[in-house]
Amino acid sequence: MLTVNIHQAKANLSRYIDLVQKGQRVIVAKRNVPVAELKLLAKPKPKRAVGQSKVKFEVPESFFEPLPGPTTNSFANPK
Repeated sequence: MLTVNIHQAKANLSRYIDLVQKGQRVIVAKRNVPVAELKLLAKPKPKRAVGQSKVKFEVPESFFEPLPGPTTNSFANPK
């Protein structure tokens, strides 16, 4: 673990980011009090294209039938 003050962090940010990428933990302190930690971000998961579900399913015919009256009224007249 490496602790640096804000001035050092501003002046050498690229160096500290390189250390973080190599697995080093970097803490930024203000007046010798730790206030922040530099760490790697999690790699984002790739987005799956629409329609590329992991499981296959079918939409039942009842999905296309009109909703019952009370349900429809709830949308038309919210409380």
